[in-house]
Amino acid sequence: MTTTTIRLPEELKARIDTLAAQAGDSAHAFMVKTLDEATGRLERQREFHAEALNRLAHMDRTGEYVELEDLRRYALALAAGETSPPRAAVRNRSASPARTTKAKSQPT
Repeated sequence: MTTTTIRLPEELKARIDTLAAQAGDSAHAFMVKTLDEATGRLERQREFHAEALNRLAHMDRTGEYVELEDLRRYALALAAGETSPPRAAVRNRSASPARTTKAKSQPT
């Protein structure tokens, strides 16, 4: 394990102490847990963003897509525990392979 020193505003440290005490943890354990959760959340967000860009690129290349209402019905069925197969992608005849996207970078 490594050691890192951070400077906290007094008000933030007091809030951490209060929440840690309420959880039955030390301030150190609370901060480690909170940093671990925040790091995991940001990692999942970046993975999601990268996957979305990959799927958008695939859609741009092939012109294939699933209509929103079909996707909505499928997602609601899954949430209800049903096992209906997903609707097949349709091909957009007017798809332009030269379409560009604004969101090409990872979120910060």
